[in-house]
Amino acid sequence: MGDRVGARRVGWRTAVPVGAVLTVLLAAGVWGVQAGRHASAVDVAPQTSAARQRPVPGQAPQKKAADGLPGVRDCGFGEPEVEPQVITLTCADSGMVATGITWQRYGRTSAEGRGVVQVEKAAAGTAGDAVFPARFRLYGVRTVEGGRAFTGLEVTYDGSTPMGDTTEMYSLA
Repeated sequence: MGDRVGARRVGWRTAVPVGAVLTVLLAAGVWGVQAGRHASAVDVAPQTSAARQRPVPGQAPQKKAADGLPGVRDCGFGEPEVEPQVITLTCADSGMVATGITWQRYGRTSAEGRGVVQVEKAAAGTAGDAVFPARFRLYGVRTVEGGRAFTGLEVTYDGSTPMGDTTEMYSLA
């Protein structure tokens, strides 16, 4: 047997902290890669009222609840916005966003409009992001945190959809 001069044995007191540090670094790297993959058409869609911090030049200002008209609280937060042009449909991941909404009728008990639903490629199950023309109907007006707001949204697609449904219902409260 040969001499092992200077050889050290690594004990558990050293191995456990080193393993923990390596695990954290590996997890951070995976998270960073995943975050990079989530960039999509949803990210370049017009921002919702909750995300907008200041007016965009050339864009109409947000309409606040006025004259008793109810608004929409994006993902259930913030002050209700009347006639929003953008509504986040899947708040957990923002993978589906109704955008480009024009309202044909906007009243005290319901509203009807048209626009598109932008779906992130992962949610659409396709190689790229997808856009689906749709009709929108707001309903279920209630007082929420002191403001009048619609609590339900019905989306009716003009053709094929990401999940194969022609109509989807969303809770906005």
